[in-house]
Amino acid sequence: MTRMIQKDKRAWAWVPFLYFTQGLPYVIVVTVSVIMYKKLGISNDDIGLYTSLLYLPWVLKPLWSPFVDLKSTKRNWFLAMQLVIALALFGVGLSLPTNLFFVTTLACFWMAAFASATNDIASDGYYMIGLSEKKQSFFVGIRSTFYRLAMVTGEGLIVILAGFLENHYGDNTKAWSITITATAFLMLALTASNFFVAPKYESSSSISLDKPKGFLEVFTSFFKKPNIGIALAFILTYRLGESQLVKMAAPFLLDPPEKGGLGYSTELLGTIFGTVGVIMLSIGGILGGILISRDGLKKWMLPMVLSLNVPNILYAILAQTQTDHIVAVTATVVFEKFGYGFGFAAFLMYLIYIAEGKSKTSHYAIATGFMALGMMLPGMLSGYMQSWLGYGGFFIWVVLAALPALFLLRYIKYPADYGKKTSGNE
Repeated sequence: MTRMIQKDKRAWAWVPFLYFTQGLPYVIVVTVSVIMYKKLGISNDDIGLYTSLLYLPWVLKPLWSPFVDLKSTKRNWFLAMQLVIALALFGVGLSLPTNLFFVTTLACFWMAAFASATNDIASDGYYMIGLSEKKQSFFVGIRSTFYRLAMVTGEGLIVILAGFLENHYGDNTKAWSITITATAFLMLALTASNFFVAPKYESSSSISLDKPKGFLEVFTSFFKKPNIGIALAFILTYRLGESQLVKMAAPFLLDPPEKGGLGYSTELLGTIFGTVGVIMLSIGGILGGILISRDGLKKWMLPMVLSLNVPNILYAILAQTQTDHIVAVTATVVFEKFGYGFGFAAFLMYLIYIAEGKSKTSHYAIATGFMALGMMLPGMLSGYMQSWLGYGGFFIWVVLAALPALFLLRYIKYPADYGKKTSGNE
């Protein structure tokens, strides 16, 4: 039996669908849920706490990532998980009109989050099995682009639809119920598309070669890596400011001026965040990847850490001055999203470096689990920090939260030319 079925087969068909489907549930659970709960009258404290807890599956996914390797195929895993996500979103849409909507929708979002985290493991593993090394490098920009198109769809089109329906019906609950139900149908269509376009790459021999020997070996080998303590501290603090800003940026724009906000509508928020904002996020990410592949990670690590954090100063200025002019707000979102995309390129490359070696798929899942923990814990406190400090003080705190990662930067170790293309690369 051959080890693998014709690598790179129909890659232009399945890579875009697979990574759009990976991005959509993440943005719905992590970002759109914040806007939805805000429009349904949930307090900032509860939004910050409970929607940040939805990160937990991405934190814990290393615990079951070897199981995804050991049982069945990655194609079966991601198809099953995508179907579960669609059903969970149907649950959110149908339960919104009920009296217990907050508890029931959170339960459905939890189901979607666990399925989405598992889908990530299986999709990334399938990508590595299905493509040759050169094609993996070539398609990394394509997968990133379609993942971000899912962000545009979630933060932009879906939020705009909700805002339109809010105005049409004059009933936020009905508007969001219809919107999330429509999103569930979209997820179901994407699952069907992946079923038809994703080839069955995995043979039994390729699966057996890809299996880890056991759960404990995967974890012990990861934590025995050189300087792993400093590396994990850096991973946890890299987005310390951004993890809090991303939870309170939408409430800041939506809250009325008497509460320190800017009083923007849901439709306008969706237009700014989900179109111009995500386009700039994509441009920043693509440019970051190009520069790292040209010069290596070392040259761009410090500029990229700064680009992730310096634009947050603009949010602090908006909050202090309560400037609500559309140009100033859009410019703030543009610079923050571009800086985030540009800075995140270095972070992803460092995570790939940490995962190098045996059990790369599971080690990457562990590294991204710590990345999610670095988003979840500060995000849980963000609502309380905002209530305590007000929006003006909160965004100043977000700016200061960049300092730990900048301090740790001098202690992390990696090859200076890591990520740089060689003459043999495509």
